[in-house]
Parts: sequence; C-alpha cells; structure tokens
Amino acid sequence: MRRVKGHALLIVDMINALDFPEGGKLLATARPAARRIATLKERLKSRRVPVVYVNDNYGQWRSDFKQVIERCGRDGSRGAPLVETLHPDADDYFVLKPERSGFRDTPLRRLLQDLEADTLILTGIALDACVMATAIDANMHGFRLFVPADCVAAETPARKTASLKLLRDSLQADVRQSRSILAR
Repeated sequence: MRRVKGHALLIVDMINALDFPEGGKLLATARPAARRIATLKERLKSRRVPVVYVNDNYGQWRSDFKQVIERCGRDGSRGAPLVETLHPDADDYFVLKPERSGFRDTPLRRLLQDLEADTLILTGIALDACVMATAIDANMHGFRLFVPADCVAAETPARKTASLKLLRDSLQADVRQSRSILAR
C-alpha cells in the first residue's frame, strides 16, 4: 500500500497505570478504545503513517519510556491491559510530557515537523483532559485534527460527548469513527 504523507497517529496517555481513584472508571471506557486504537494503528502503519506515543512522565524525571511501559504493564497494575493491547513497536516514536498537553515543554512539535506531519490523528485518554489540551495546542500550531470518537475515552459518557462537541465545534476537528480515517 502506498505511503500516506502528512499524517501522524498520536496515542496519548494509553500507557498508564491508572493508579488514581477514578482509574477503574476510566479503564472501563479505555479498554474498548484501546482495541480500536490498536486496529487503527495497524491499518495506518501499513500505510507507513508514523505512530507517536505521547505519555505522561508521572513526575519521574529520571525515567525513560521503557521504564514507563514496565511500570504501567506490571502484574497488578490497573492499566496493564492497556499496555498489553497497545504495546509500542520498535519503530514507534515517543514523547514524555510533564503536563497535560503533549506540546507543552516537549519536543513534539519538532518531531512532527521532522515527520512532515500537518494532520494529526489524536487518540487516547482522558479525552476531557490530556487529549483535549493536546488538541487545543495542535490547533494553535496549525495542525489539522482527527479525533476519532471510538478511539478516545473519558470517565463518563457525558464528558466524552461534551468534549467531542467542543472539539468539533471550536477546533473543527473531524470526530468521525476511526474506520473512516484514511479508509481508501
């Protein structure tokens, strides 16, 4: 299949221990999203679309992405099923972030420039926090946005619905289901 230029898939905070009080609630909605992200990732990688994991560093300033994967994927970690479903491949990129937005105080913008991406496909958790903050910053940097509704999760259906409406109406993000993204 031919390479699709100009696109990048961002997977936000799906490598996650979910070790906070609402983590169980978020896991319930994140598991189906993770399966759909995995399917989308496989389809996009076959078209040579780069995949970038944009993940919280959990305040661990001396860690790297491999350590984050190990910590979040351990037996007993609430988020281990997400790590299992979306374990990064050797050719995937990663950016660790200290804040909600994947752009704030990270090299993400430079990486996307080097990848020649002008269209981002944002997926992940939590839609109403880190995905939203990343989308707002991406919009300010001039990126075109896809935020497939079936590849994002929030703690409640109401939060997800409100966030998708805001992304669509205020940022002109395309929020259709993932199967419609680069379907041809």
